[in-house]
Amino acid sequence: MAAATALHLYRTSLPTHNRFITKSRPPIRPSITCYAPHSINKCKRDYVSVMIVPTGVGASIGGFAGDALPVARALSSVVDCLISHPNVLNAAMLYWPMPNVMYVEGYALDRFAQGLWALQPVHQNKVGLVLDAGIEEYLQIRHLQVADASRASLGLPVVEYVVTDTPLEVEKWVNPTTGQSTGRIKHPDSLLRAVKNLVKRSQVDAVAVVGRFPDDEVDNLDDYRQGIGIDILAGVEAVISHLVVKEFQIPCAHAPALSPLPLTSSLCPKSAAEEMLVQEMLLLLLQETRKISL
Repeated sequence: MAAATALHLYRTSLPTHNRFITKSRPPIRPSITCYAPHSINKCKRDYVSVMIVPTGVGASIGGFAGDALPVARALSSVVDCLISHPNVLNAAMLYWPMPNVMYVEGYALDRFAQGLWALQPVHQNKVGLVLDAGIEEYLQIRHLQVADASRASLGLPVVEYVVTDTPLEVEKWVNPTTGQSTGRIKHPDSLLRAVKNLVKRSQVDAVAVVGRFPDDEVDNLDDYRQGIGIDILAGVEAVISHLVVKEFQIPCAHAPALSPLPLTSSLCPKSAAEEMLVQEMLLLLLQETRKISL
């Protein structure tokens, strides 16, 4: 290898609220490797691929928690860098580290594909946690215990949590025209205020949001656990993370707070990961997800 040069994945400096540096580090940048075998100059450029599985549409692969991960692992083995999004890489508490995979929230991935935003590799993100005020006390305690366990056992930089000043009141439904799951939160301003407080006080680089979701009807739950139907939660989860990323240009992922599921002995393997608490996996992914630059 005769020479090497850096390939920048960003055009401008990061916003002020994203500049948190604990110690000086050399920049980590994908590179264009140049070499000159037999005195002939040639350039080899990293091969980057993007994997997208639409959310909440009942995809045969990727319609459940983590069932697209085997495909992502296979694809990552034949490319230099794979860029994908939560619907592919989230698998409840199950996590499979892939060093050449970029975890990018869907709204940011859209802007990246349009050429409007760029992605910057990071050493580690400071993660903040937002809990919906509508979550019952025992469920709040359980999610805070997961955050504490992630910090103590895995060393994840979960630096602060806040509770929204108003219950978010998550609503979910299936679009009768498209058959896609979707929804809304009645109080989006409450969520944005909570994230703003985390950004201002602790200079977090990424945010995990836990919203209290209405418990599923028994018929819908049974269908999904048997590997049929669509993920009724996925559509509004995307709405929540898109809102935060659009407003603050920092990575965001969402985990639903739900009442414990009734035990069943008949369960489709693709649905099994959904029986597990999902917050720990989100924190693990967020601490290494790429920064966004405009």
